[in-house]
Amino acid sequence: MRKPTRSNLASSAVAAVLACMTLIMPISASADAVEDGKKIAFDRKKGNCLACHAIAGGSMPGNIGPPLVAMKARFPDKAKLRAQIWDATAKNANSMMPPFGKHKIISEKEIDKVVEFILTL
Repeated sequence: MRKPTRSNLASSAVAAVLACMTLIMPISASADAVEDGKKIAFDRKKGNCLACHAIAGGSMPGNIGPPLVAMKARFPDKAKLRAQIWDATAKNANSMMPPFGKHKIISEKEIDKVVEFILTL
């Protein structure tokens, strides 16, 4: 059996450190997911968020729901924002917001993309 060289050991150590970093560092949303989420949110046949909410960059917003601003401050827990979009009636039975996931208005993957977009607002 050959003895490992110093450069092989160093590259193995670097690879191990990088592998560990990917486990502990938060994964940020890709620009594509954010852009796809924006398209879904603004699509009048899909998310249709503009029917009720004012959103930066959107045209002809409604005023039934609150403006979507400072969303990371309002929803520091991404899972709670996702749950709100999936079924707002779970927390408030009188919510006017459609249960997008529960009623399969948009898919699970589309909800994830909308969440990524909304968190940028």
